[in-house]
Amino acid sequence: MTSLRICLWLVLLALWTLLAAGCAALPEGTGSQDALTCTDELGCVAVAADEPVTIGSMVVLSGPNANLGQDAANAIAIALAEFGEIHGHPVNLISEDSLCSAEGGQTAATRLMANPAVVGVLGTSCSSAATAAIPIVTSAGRSMIAASTTSPSLTNPDRDTGGVWQHGYYRTAHNDRMLGRLAADYAFNQLGARTLATIHDGSIYADLNQAMTAAAFEDLGGEVVFQGAVNVGDLDMRPVLIEVATHEPDILLFPIFQPEGNLIVAQARDIPGLENTELMGGNALFSEDFLPNTGEAAVGMYMTGPRIVNARYDELRRKYVEMHGIPPTSGYHAHMYDAVRMLLHAITAATQVDDDGNLLIGLQAIRDTLDSLEQFDGITGSLTCSATGDCATGEALAMFHIQDLDSWPPAVAPQP
Repeated sequence: MTSLRICLWLVLLALWTLLAAGCAALPEGTGSQDALTCTDELGCVAVAADEPVTIGSMVVLSGPNANLGQDAANAIAIALAEFGEIHGHPVNLISEDSLCSAEGGQTAATRLMANPAVVGVLGTSCSSAATAAIPIVTSAGRSMIAASTTSPSLTNPDRDTGGVWQHGYYRTAHNDRMLGRLAADYAFNQLGARTLATIHDGSIYADLNQAMTAAAFEDLGGEVVFQGAVNVGDLDMRPVLIEVATHEPDILLFPIFQPEGNLIVAQARDIPGLENTELMGGNALFSEDFLPNTGEAAVGMYMTGPRIVNARYDELRRKYVEMHGIPPTSGYHAHMYDAVRMLLHAITAATQVDDDGNLLIGLQAIRDTLDSLEQFDGITGSLTCSATGDCATGEALAMFHIQDLDSWPPAVAPQP
């Protein structure tokens, strides 16, 4: 009886060895009825044959900047509908409200990363939220692609100079270094400005945006006469505006969000000494509700923002209205549309499939695909990702001039 048991165990062991050797010999991605094997450096997400592929989004869905996030969410819906399935699996979206703050980004990222089924993430809407979300998402081995976060710090790996980039963060939005050059060049060469004042709100986006513009303005030969700040939540902007007025600058730049940006515009018109100062907002104010929220004081001011002119974008706008019943409410829906396509493209390329339809998605393989992305055919332009995740070329940018309260987007300012 004992020898029979030994023989039986030897036979079973031999069979197991043969099976294991056969599975190990299968090249990745060829598919087999046997279990798929994960050799990915960061690990894999397994998706059963009857399960969806799950991705997450973190955009601002409440508060004064909700238009920015809802615009992105609407674009996500269009892109998902167009893309369809990944290797026969539907794509499931889990959405979190990241607000427009570090606290919101931290909470949204923590909630998404608590779900092991989430393969990749879209967002955030704001740079402050991204700063808090990046370490949470990337340390979990996931990749995130943002469409409207423009702070230079997000793709700067140097901690000594304020950089927060970590591998796994990408964006289709421009870097504010590009925007700073655009704003400075327009102010100096088109408007003839020689003195510049700036106001920021202490956020990583606003502070670096004004700093980039100020540096570019000085490089052109201009003088920066004042750089000040307000706090998020301030209602009375007159103290800082009175201080600005003592310098009588040609241009006042304030790259901050609503409602503080609206208040600066409305109150600046009543400050003696600013009668001849041109007002210039940043892309943070590029939302259709800026005009009704600000009123007549907005007429005449300048604003930087995204601008896309091609037939594919016209078609996206048509689909947007068809699906959602309204025109786009902000300026970054096309950037988010491209971000969705990039993420789904990378997930598809990083997936192994067996004969039963089970999937194994490599997390490092997703990053490898995004890292090597070259001339991706986006609506916003040809996208090639840098070593630190900047994928945009900056071609989808323009200066706008608000001429009335009825036209959105505003008229494009005369270009050089």
